[in-house]
Amino acid sequence: MSAVLDDMDSRPGSTTSLLRTVIGLYLRDAGGWMSTRHIIALMEALGVTAAVSRTALSRLKKKEIVRPQLRHDVPGFAVTEGAAAMLARGDRRIFNPRLMSSVDRWCLVSFSIPETEREKRHQLRRRLHWIGCGTVAAGLWICPDSLREEVEEILEDLELRGMATVFVTDTPSVGGSLRDAASAWWDLEAVAELHRDFIRHNGSAADDGDPRSASDDGSPPSAGTFARYVRCIDRWRIIPYLDPGLPAEFLPEDWPGMAGIALFERMAAAARPSAEFVRATLES
Repeated sequence: MSAVLDDMDSRPGSTTSLLRTVIGLYLRDAGGWMSTRHIIALMEALGVTAAVSRTALSRLKKKEIVRPQLRHDVPGFAVTEGAAAMLARGDRRIFNPRLMSSVDRWCLVSFSIPETEREKRHQLRRRLHWIGCGTVAAGLWICPDSLREEVEEILEDLELRGMATVFVTDTPSVGGSLRDAASAWWDLEAVAELHRDFIRHNGSAADDGDPRSASDDGSPPSAGTFARYVRCIDRWRIIPYLDPGLPAEFLPEDWPGMAGIALFERMAAAARPSAEFVRATLES
């Protein structure tokens, strides 16, 4: 679970973040291992020097995301078992953004943690925030019921299950409007700005035409196509964690989330040239 938090703390566009994105997108498909030389070549296509990439690899090794491994006397890196589970969960979040309907159920998490365990209390709140939970009160959090399994995992991991009660409920009854309640429970403006930022950085790329046909003339896919796709995923990947995917009646009328999801889905559907570039690089 700490790997998930580290992943969220990596600023999109930073070397560590880009390297995590490359690992998540391509290292597993390459058999769970990739030579150091090829990892560096892919990072160079993103404008990152070999020296900086090696430093980032060392950081991910310390965080137990990757581990060094020789194959046929060739130095490289493999994904750790713990990171593989984290990346698989990330796949589900990134490529299948949540969208609640008005009839979907909710999960409420109530907890009372003594001051002697305040560090665990801090970790619990931080982790609940990073999976998209909202704060109703200091010891009462809310999220879509689809996240209940992850909530349970967090409680067990922190050894706090005995101090928490998890409820499943229909739409909560509030004193005012659901939109006002949601804006108090979640920082929806921060999430909206993430969507707007994604649209600002990727809207023109999506309008350039369909990249799926970029290499249909037999020419090799370009490093630029690869870089655009990786940077798209890198900027998007934290949004499905923080965006709870609330029903329309909970959201502001000018909510940009649907436009952000639609743009991402168009760009994700055009991933083939990027994968072709990676295959060509690994064969070189």
